[in-house]
Amino acid sequence: MSASDIRSESRRRFLKFLSGSPLLAYPGLGTIAADGPTAPPRLSDPILWAPLRTEDLIKSPAEAINVFDFEPVARKTVPPAHFGYMASGVDDEVTLRANREGFLKFQLRPRRLNDVSKVDMSCELFGSRWSTPIVIAPAGGNKFFHPEGELAVARAAKAGNHLQILSTSASTSVEDATKARGVPIWFQLYASPSWDVARALIKRAEAAGCPVLVVTVDRVAGRNQETLFRLRREDTRNCQDCHQPGIVARARRRPNYDGIDLSRMTSMESANMTWDFFKRVRDITRMKILVKGVLAHEDATLCVENGLDGLIVSNHGARGEDSGRSTIDALPEIVEAVRGRIPVLVDSGFRRGTDIVKGLALGASAVCVGRPYLWGLGAFGQPGVERVLELLRTELQAAMQQCGVRSLRELTPAFVRRTT
Repeated sequence: MSASDIRSESRRRFLKFLSGSPLLAYPGLGTIAADGPTAPPRLSDPILWAPLRTEDLIKSPAEAINVFDFEPVARKTVPPAHFGYMASGVDDEVTLRANREGFLKFQLRPRRLNDVSKVDMSCELFGSRWSTPIVIAPAGGNKFFHPEGELAVARAAKAGNHLQILSTSASTSVEDATKARGVPIWFQLYASPSWDVARALIKRAEAAGCPVLVVTVDRVAGRNQETLFRLRREDTRNCQDCHQPGIVARARRRPNYDGIDLSRMTSMESANMTWDFFKRVRDITRMKILVKGVLAHEDATLCVENGLDGLIVSNHGARGEDSGRSTIDALPEIVEAVRGRIPVLVDSGFRRGTDIVKGLALGASAVCVGRPYLWGLGAFGQPGVERVLELLRTELQAAMQQCGVRSLRELTPAFVRRTT
């Protein structure tokens, strides 16, 4: 085969892969023609780092070099509509990209000649100690990606002693997830406009032994998930077999709603929530209460003033609004406003050990990770999740050693410099 033929064959195979990848689900990418894309592709997260040839995809979790290796395998194995649901942001997905690009604005400042032969990555949250500050973020419908769903995730979290936060919209009940994890987990609440539904969910979580309630406050309106809508067109299954229309029908597919009167439920999210909601929650539970979705220092101050026990800096993995601002960008002003009075966690876009170190150095008590473990789940089930978490732990340890720190408490803002 001539050099020209080899180049032509390589181009053909690349375009074939590209045509089936999530890249083309993004608006404004143009179309694939015989001579290539009609417009420069806008790279998605994380295709820039992932293998570009189908034959190069990892065949087992052990082959993975980083968490990005799992995403194209999940794209291949998970049904298109389900993959699109997980992968999509909203609108132009500016925030989805910002969550990754935001880390480039911060540089680490390593310190030398410290004995880092032993590193303690453990962290304490509300009296419980975890082997790592890497937390399993809540994500709904894990069985979309693998039949064992949240049970596989819980067992993987147990293997690495990770804190797990379970979503209201989980496809596994809080009781079963807790049993699989082996220790109490945290419960994330979508309050819904109905106080009766919210109260029933809170009581269920508390009865299951959850010590912490994480209330999501950034899902108050509909969302234009263009990647989901585009990939759904590729799905040849009859989705109506599992997805009956209507809010109540959707809720009934989620085990945490079992036994709750949903007749007056109009939405799974809550557009009518105010700070008064938390006063009512405080009156009915002894669980610690966190707010998830804080992005402005004014709201962080209000969290403290309203007696909340902690907060999570989050833009819902860029699935709420397309503001264009990353959580790593928002984190410093939140930490400054809180002034150490309550724990601050952060999520959205964390993919590397250096990302986690930056978040911790800027003041986060822990970092929540979402999509990477779903890539691992979709690709290989529980072993995939375990390997994703193992890679993150390995990278975190190496990043801490390179920075010259032996424990999380040694990480301070002095280790980070903002470049822009």
